[in-house]
Amino acid sequence: MGRRSGVLEFAVLGLLHDAPMHGYELRKRLNILLGALRALSYGTLYPCLKSLVAQGFLVEDNPDVEYVPATALNGKRSKIVYRLSPEGKQRFEELLADSGPDAWEDERFGVHFAFFGQTDRAVRMRVLEGRRSRLEERLERMRSSLARARERFDDYTVELQRHGLESVEREVRWLNELIETERANRTGRPSVGGSNTAVPPTTSDGRGRETGSADPSGPPYDRPGRSAQER
Repeated sequence: MGRRSGVLEFAVLGLLHDAPMHGYELRKRLNILLGALRALSYGTLYPCLKSLVAQGFLVEDNPDVEYVPATALNGKRSKIVYRLSPEGKQRFEELLADSGPDAWEDERFGVHFAFFGQTDRAVRMRVLEGRRSRLEERLERMRSSLARARERFDDYTVELQRHGLESVEREVRWLNELIETERANRTGRPSVGGSNTAVPPTTSDGRGRETGSADPSGPPYDRPGRSAQER
C-alpha cells in the first residue's frame, strides 16, 4: 500500500466509523479533513472505495444503482451508501493503534490526529512524541540550511527559509503543549476544538509549501483538557 493511498484509506475508514455515508457526502467530509489544498476528485476516491469493498472492509448498500450526485437540476440522490463491515472496524482499530514512524509523517499525522478522540492515550503520547522528535530533526537541518542561505542567496530566499523554520518551530511549541496536557490529564481524553476531526496547524517545508492542513472554516484550536469555563 502506498503512503498516500494508505492515508486516504485511513481517513475513509475513520469517517465511516462514525456513520455510513454516500460517496458525495464522504468526499465533502474528506476535503475538510485532508484540506482544501488537496481537494479530492471522484477519480481518486472511487477506486479507493472499490478497493476497500474488495478487501471486505466496506459494504455497499444498493450497489446495483449507479451513483449520481444531487444537483439543483436533476434532484437526484446517491443510491450507494458505504458502511464499515466488522472487518473494516477491526482494520480501523489497527490503524488507530499504529504509533510507528509512519504516523509521524506530515499527512499521516494530520489524519491520525483527527481521530485522537477515539485513540488510546498511550498511543496518542507515542504519536505526539514521535512527531515532535521528527520535527526537531527537521529543525536542525533547516537551521543549517538557513545559515548557508544567508551566505549564498538573496534576502528574499533567506526570508522564505526563515518563514519555513518559524512554521516548524510553531508546530513544535504546539506539540509541547499537547504533550504537557496529556501528561497532566492521564485519565481523560483531550477535547480539541470540540470535534473528533480537528487537524494540526499547517507546517511549511521551507519552500513556501504547506505540508499540513486545516479547515479554514473550522473553530480555533482549544488545548486538550480545558474546561468549558476556561474556553
